[in-house]
Amino acid sequence: MLKRTPFYELHKKAGAKLIDFGGFDMPVQYESIRKEHKAVRENVGIFDVSHMGEFYVSGSQAFELVQKMTINDVARLQPGKAQYSAMCYEDGGMVDDLLVYMLAEDEYILVVNASNIEKDFNWIAKHNSFDAELADLSEDTCLLAVQGPRSVETLQKLTETDLSSVSFYTFNMGQLAGFDDITFSATGYTGEKGFELYFNKNRVNPAAVWEAIMDAGSEFGIEPCGLGARDTLRLEMGYALYGNDITEDTHPLEAGMGWLTRLDKDDFIGREALIRAREEGLERRLVGFVVEDRRSIPRKGYTLYDSEDQEIGFVTSGTRSITLNENIGMGYVKEPYSEEGSAVFVEVRNKKSRAIVKKPPFVKK
Repeated sequence: MLKRTPFYELHKKAGAKLIDFGGFDMPVQYESIRKEHKAVRENVGIFDVSHMGEFYVSGSQAFELVQKMTINDVARLQPGKAQYSAMCYEDGGMVDDLLVYMLAEDEYILVVNASNIEKDFNWIAKHNSFDAELADLSEDTCLLAVQGPRSVETLQKLTETDLSSVSFYTFNMGQLAGFDDITFSATGYTGEKGFELYFNKNRVNPAAVWEAIMDAGSEFGIEPCGLGARDTLRLEMGYALYGNDITEDTHPLEAGMGWLTRLDKDDFIGREALIRAREEGLERRLVGFVVEDRRSIPRKGYTLYDSEDQEIGFVTSGTRSITLNENIGMGYVKEPYSEEGSAVFVEVRNKKSRAIVKKPPFVKK
């Protein structure tokens, strides 16, 4: 039996096409992915991402636990700040990528991917030898992402919180549409200005919040958006998707996440393996690329070759960019082919099409 978010009936009423995603019955699109994508790039869109997982970590050693589990440096946070991070296995392979929110000196929220909720919770619990409490708040937490250049104008109608003062990767608590205890987080997965709104479904009416946002955004052409547009938008920015671009078989350094992997901080799980990988040199890297043939759309699992027909890697994500009208993708290639401007060849329907390695984002914001 698939799980459903509190917005399920609203999705059905809006004519959404629903699919199984991470064990949840989720909207992949409403009217069209193209229309939803363009709404977010040009105006504003709203996503139900309540399938994501939220863990509450508290106690006198909450910091020590989160620091041990994640690759970024939690010491750089302060209350009201968030950071992008990941958890690794001992061999450096990734358990998941996640967001870390610091509520107070001894309180954190970890936001993890829907398909990994149980796995992630058990992984953290297994290593919790600290004076820290771990609680899974996923079931009661609603999460809406309001994204696009008109997102601030849309939400500002519904709150007295000055949203223009909430800078990137910070968050604030406030009222929205008459409801208290709404968290406004200036994070997102689209590359556009926007907010992720967290609230408890037992204290806030989910449908009332959704409908208030839709009403507030109507003058800007707000669209309800599904996972299809979420994927095309994130890929234009070169944002990794767990299960595609990052997995337990990939480590952060080869996945382009070296900038957030703090090997100089106190010990964390996977640190020794990552230090060895850095010292030995990377054999492959995750790269972005643009396919020259407009008829050849790269897809996950397609093989990448060099000019001599030697296999050099594989595609992890691919689509036709709605914004650029070009075929774009991401994939792992052997280190010598990872330089920007390198030519690689992607096999699409038994035909090899030339592609040029390009450092994301593909769409400059």
